[in-house]
Amino acid sequence: MITFGVFTFGDALLTVLELALLFMWIWVAVGVVLDIFRSHDLSGLAKAAWVLLIVIFPLIGVLLYLLFRGQGMHDRSLRAASAQQQAVNQYIRTAARTPAEDLANLDDLRNRGVLTDEEFERAKAKVLD
Repeated sequence: MITFGVFTFGDALLTVLELALLFMWIWVAVGVVLDIFRSHDLSGLAKAAWVLLIVIFPLIGVLLYLLFRGQGMHDRSLRAASAQQQAVNQYIRTAARTPAEDLANLDDLRNRGVLTDEEFERAKAKVLD
């Protein structure tokens, strides 16, 4: 007769904890590798050395990277987030123009002689559609 071990509630909690820690470890390791390639102050040889260290000795490599370059990793992350936010803000400013603003710009172009009356009317019809 084959008997199987008992899987208790404590075993389930331990398994969930182990999976959470594994997920966090993968997240940190991937973040470090991405930062290595995002870093402009590292040469290609230094990037290869860091990646090789992380592949051969994952825990030691990631911990050393965080120890020696953790602050720079934080700064690069903030700069990337700031650049992304500026790009979003710029897009919102350009995309959120109202038809009244477009018509005012078209009228200004017509008054300066850049657009003829016919071109102005065609552009005005596009704006109002």
